[in-house]
Amino acid sequence: MTSLALDRRTLIRSAAALPLARAFPAWAQSGTAGLRPTPGILSGDRIELAVSESHFTTGGRSAHAVTINGTLPAPLIRLKEGQNVQLVVHNLLKEDTSIHWHGLIVPFHMDGVPGISFPGIRPGETFTYEFPIRQSGTYWYHSHSGMQEAMGHYGPIVIDPAGADPVRADREHVIVLSDWSPVHPHKLMQRLKQMGGYYNMQKQTLAGLLKGRDQSLKDRMDWGRMRMDPTDISDVTGSTYSYLVNGHGTAENWIGLFAPGERVRLRIVNASAMTNFNLRLPGLAMTVVQCDGQHVQPVETDEFQIAIAETYDVIVEPAEAKPYGLIAEAIDRSGLVRATLAPQVGMIAPVPPLRQRPLLTMKDMGMDMSGMDMGHNGVIDLSQPANDGMAGHSMKMLDPSVAPQVPMGPGVATLSPMPADRTADRPTGLEDVDHRVLTYADLKALKPNGDTRAPTRSLDIHLTANMERYMWSFDGVKLSDGAEPIAFRHMERVRVTLINDTMMPHPIHIHGHFFQLVTGEDAAANPRKHTVNVLPGGKVSFDLTADAIGDWAFHCHMLMHMHAGMMRVVTVRHDGGAA
Repeated sequence: MTSLALDRRTLIRSAAALPLARAFPAWAQSGTAGLRPTPGILSGDRIELAVSESHFTTGGRSAHAVTINGTLPAPLIRLKEGQNVQLVVHNLLKEDTSIHWHGLIVPFHMDGVPGISFPGIRPGETFTYEFPIRQSGTYWYHSHSGMQEAMGHYGPIVIDPAGADPVRADREHVIVLSDWSPVHPHKLMQRLKQMGGYYNMQKQTLAGLLKGRDQSLKDRMDWGRMRMDPTDISDVTGSTYSYLVNGHGTAENWIGLFAPGERVRLRIVNASAMTNFNLRLPGLAMTVVQCDGQHVQPVETDEFQIAIAETYDVIVEPAEAKPYGLIAEAIDRSGLVRATLAPQVGMIAPVPPLRQRPLLTMKDMGMDMSGMDMGHNGVIDLSQPANDGMAGHSMKMLDPSVAPQVPMGPGVATLSPMPADRTADRPTGLEDVDHRVLTYADLKALKPNGDTRAPTRSLDIHLTANMERYMWSFDGVKLSDGAEPIAFRHMERVRVTLINDTMMPHPIHIHGHFFQLVTGEDAAANPRKHTVNVLPGGKVSFDLTADAIGDWAFHCHMLMHMHAGMMRVVTVRHDGGAA
């Protein structure tokens, strides 16, 4: 192992004994000059990682953490396309752990999902992951055990290409976004099950009505009849979360250095448990050059939404010797984190005020108001339950054939009557800003996709929920309720359409594969991704070539949605059924 001047025993002792409140790896420390050269980056053909308990403090809040080699975020792993790597993971916890290599194409038994691809790593045991590196780009790694990911078990991966990098940059920084609460994630989930809007502190008020900031009285009454809350945008909010850049809150001000006139590459990872961020650099345009580790045709924007588990690489070119604020704002605008790009240590970019929180609309419930049958008072009649078990708060489907495979019941409170393709829509919270906003429709593959065959079959998958009871599922069935695997034949080409029947966006991730997101007519130019954010009341389609034999996880990357049941197993088999 070329990156650590420690033997294995010293590494394990150090990680187990490290109770430091503020332990950062070198790449994540404030004032870093960038990734080259940076001490402490893990590289080479054999890398050792020790998962242990620590404490973490930010913004005056301190709590138990799960860390790797004693740091939060975890060490940066830097690899090279074409190499073979061994990643030796020591579990020093009192519970099982695991590591999933998010976005990496690996043999399924090295994918790191307990109960699907391997049994997990028991306390005191060591597991060695070993696989070839078949790609390049920006990725990350995290636990797939319990809710350790929400407690600090995550870190970035950078893979350099075997040949020339099409992205030219003078300097690069890794930006890992995350959310942190001193409340244990199991307690957060318990509270959400008791009351779905437990952490929503931004509900409409009389003052908002009088000042014209919120819905009109009529709209409020209409939404109240449907038992819907237009402010219910995020489950866990800034009321308990601290938002972090590389482990630093706003007051701690992470600084990444630059020299005026440089092309600076920012490798941005959203490693949050439950927060989608709207990201901007006021005064600096961003040129998006990579998404989910895959090169895209450069596209300039002023702001974009990065969903949980996505990565974006952008180029910025700061011309002036002044600080620039990197602003990651939660999509419900319950909080933000400011970091600083600056020419020298000690400079601080301003913190902008939080923008007005958005309100959901009929479109977010999958209803195109044009052409819909209105009731006698001009309101769509959605007050009748679609099923006796729906507790009176279900939307009535206009056409039962919309989702014939979705079993109605207490876990499915709504079905979108008219879900629309929203890949060209501005995402939640950015609908009305007065500057450029990236949409999925703006992303085009840099090089033509290799497989552009027409799909031989199509598959619709509904994202379903009862938000009041905090029940989440695919097609109305939770994984724990015996959901059947989604079966593919090896190398078949399938058009998958995700239909969001809920009022929240969902970042949906498939393991072991990349898919081509359908954003236009030219299949060769559709962007390749491993995670896609499905907007409320919307649908997205992607073409998947099932080229990886094995059993793979397929789930919402909102950690609590996944644990509540929004997860399935994808199986890829040869025609005869053998693995």
